Amino acid sequence: MNLYIRYFGNETLVYNVQEAIDFLANIPAIGMNRQLEADIRAYAASDVVYPKRYKVRQRAYFIIIKTVAETMADFKQKKGVRAPQQAGFGSRRDLAATAVNRMTEVREGWYEGKISFKRVVTLPSTGKHQYRDTTFVARCKAVSGQDCYDRIVEHLKSRVDSRSQFPSAKGKNFSFKYLGMWK
Repeated sequence: MNLYIRYFGNETLVYNVQEAIDFLANIPAIGMNRQLEADIRAYAASDVVYPKRYKVRQRAYFIIIKTVAETMADFKQKKGVRAPQQAGFGSRRDLAATAVNRMTEVREGWYEGKISFKRVVTLPSTGKHQYRDTTFVARCKAVSGQDCYDRIVEHLKSRVDSRSQFPSAKGKNFSFKYLGMWK
């Protein structure tokens, strides 16, 4: 993985971390130190693919971008800006399809479901109603993640105001985990 570095008019494409540190050390305004060097090495070694921005002073930053581009021209033409996807992972659509399949997979047993929803509550001082973000966690017997969601929502609907809003089972506001088979 190569690194593109830019600080105002100074930019370069380097092929390892030591070259990046040497380039930054030659720019006096950056003030290279051991802590910054360690952080750059950690960023380069990590699986993180998004750019990293480092503050030099107020409103002055330098940026490091991981790339697979071999030359500066390739990088400028946006060839290889993104790292190749890891083996075993497809597109975002494939990951979403996998999550939906996991949700409907039949696997009888105990599930722990966590749902964050908008609950209608009455304010005692004014008598008016307002929405409050509420998180509810429950363990239940179910045959799938979808069944777990349905049971939790059914339970909550009988105990909260009917105007409360529940998220989709496929959204980020519902999660579940399989705890094991029931006896």
